[in-house]
Amino acid sequence: MSKVIPLARGAKVVVMTGAGISAESGIRTFRDGNGLWEEHRVEDVASPEGWERDPALVWRFYSDRRAQALTVQPNPAHRALAALEAHLGDDLYLATQNVDPLHEAAGSKRVVHVHGELMKSRCEDESCTTGPFDDTNLYFGELPRCRCGARVRPHIVWFGEVPFEMHAVKRRVQACDWFVTVGSSGVVYPAAGLVREVTYRQSMGEAVRSVYVGLEAPANADAFNEVVIGKAGEVLPGLFAPV
Repeated sequence: MSKVIPLARGAKVVVMTGAGISAESGIRTFRDGNGLWEEHRVEDVASPEGWERDPALVWRFYSDRRAQALTVQPNPAHRALAALEAHLGDDLYLATQNVDPLHEAAGSKRVVHVHGELMKSRCEDESCTTGPFDDTNLYFGELPRCRCGARVRPHIVWFGEVPFEMHAVKRRVQACDWFVTVGSSGVVYPAAGLVREVTYRQSMGEAVRSVYVGLEAPANADAFNEVVIGKAGEVLPGLFAPV
């Protein structure tokens, strides 16, 4: 297979993006600095246990991330996926492991954030009727409280929590013509296991293909039909050829 995918209208494409696509816009990842982010352990700032130990630290961490996200712009990879959506409409299913709003800023209208959204917050009390809400505030002092009295937490899926919409994502992968993963390490499950759905379908004789795009091969590279090494911002604009 060449590095150009001809897409007719009606072709069903699922794209899963990971940290690599946002890193090209300047978003730092959890894997920077040997697993540290601004000198914090992931367990301290991205887990339910860390939240219980020190919610003020957690909010400072995410407030810093919000502030940084507001300074960056979508790159050509984000814009290429927005253009693909304009061509395919509902036949493109774009899911992301990223919590930043760069896909939306590039013009994508249908984005599934399986790990939550940085610019949203929610009540920590799951019985509260206050759902996730848009929130770009920076909390460095007093911690926010819900109207019910419980604490407000970032609308983020922390380690040990269940990602959002994974059943729906899996069903889309089970029915697509192309599955494309961009900038993912291939070690964070369940997202890293989605390509195995394609492998199974191929073993049953179905005409479905998988492609990985990123700066280096992911841990699950063996499961993809093709691994394209390169910057997403350079590869994606020419990867799809609408026909």
